Amino acid sequence: MHFVRPVLRWTSILLLWAVIAACLAVTIVPSYLDRIYYHGPDSGHYDGERFFNPDGEDTVRVPGNRRGGRAGFLWRQATGADGRPEWPDRIAVHKDSPPARVDGGAMRATWIGHATVLVQAGGLNILTDPVWSEVAGPFGLAGPRRTTPPGIDFDKLPKIDLILVSHNHYDHLDLPTLKRLWERDKPAIVTSLGNDTILRSAGIGAFGLEWDQAGTLTSEGFEIENGLPRCDPDAACPGDRATVIVNRNHHWGSRWFTDRNRALWSSFVVTLPGGNLFFAGDTGAGDYKWADQAASYGPIRLAIMPIGAFRFQEGEMRTGSHIGPGEAIKLWNRMGRPVTLPMHWGTFRLSWEGYWTPPRMLRAIQACAGETSGRFAPQSIGRPWDIPALAAAPPPVDDARVDACMKDPAVTALR
Repeated sequence: MHFVRPVLRWTSILLLWAVIAACLAVTIVPSYLDRIYYHGPDSGHYDGERFFNPDGEDTVRVPGNRRGGRAGFLWRQATGADGRPEWPDRIAVHKDSPPARVDGGAMRATWIGHATVLVQAGGLNILTDPVWSEVAGPFGLAGPRRTTPPGIDFDKLPKIDLILVSHNHYDHLDLPTLKRLWERDKPAIVTSLGNDTILRSAGIGAFGLEWDQAGTLTSEGFEIENGLPRCDPDAACPGDRATVIVNRNHHWGSRWFTDRNRALWSSFVVTLPGGNLFFAGDTGAGDYKWADQAASYGPIRLAIMPIGAFRFQEGEMRTGSHIGPGEAIKLWNRMGRPVTLPMHWGTFRLSWEGYWTPPRMLRAIQACAGETSGRFAPQSIGRPWDIPALAAAPPPVDDARVDACMKDPAVTALR
């Protein structure tokens, strides 16, 4: 009997703590999973709780909706058990050692992998969606693993002045990398509404801007502007370094289970003497008009455009969230056919298509459509690229011809 009383006492204590833990879970877990990143007035793309695409939710049905539901789709994504082409486990890349600065009228770009690009121009060092982590997912554990190492070792990066963060998916907003950059360089980190909350919660300074809002990077820091600039490419823009414009694109956002679209997604224009920089971020095509808006701020010297993760079952040529090579060409047309670096392929496996399919399909559609300018050409990770000065744009490629070429056997045969 003398054992019974201690057992009852410890059982009571454990039950009490279980009740307390359950109460805390009921209170804390839902708000943790469905985190509120932004409060603001309703707008044409915000309903007071969540953001949305004003050009409509262009959702493409994925195969999991037909075979085993969403759980089946997620299982096939995780296991690759859907007949998808094999990917290499690891691919060696060239490693760039960039200079400290690029001055004068020169512009230098290095694709580091996925959506991460180092652009050096006008004495500025700019990074897009920097990801140096090995795994793109929560806690660095769950998520796709790198197939290629970064094209620049982190310790070889020059001091970074400006970082553009397009949205909050793990393969674009990588807190460990951003924390290292913030602590090392204190760059101006510019993103769209709500993503700044995620960054600040990790001790990282950031500016969250609305679509069509701009800020200037000066020697004193980053200042958010009230109006939008219209910069002469042959003259300095407002501020003594650069102006950043947050531009619409077509996507969605989430980091947890139920926080979908609590933060905004965007593309960017950085206005620079000698021609602008455009970074599309992660995007579907939507109504294409956001590309017209980007071009309205002045000639684009370099565009960074996604071409991968467009296929979730055999034969697909696009998704609602990601453009494929054909749609990328149509958007490139609308931006004035600038020199373009194709990205968002060949680093993390996010979809069905083969490793080399995006660049091969881009080349095949261009050959079919008669586009021979070389301005929109696949690049190698880690290979520096000297961007030429602005010049007259090549003739446009007819959208109907691009659509026809997407059905060409040389294109459709690519898996």
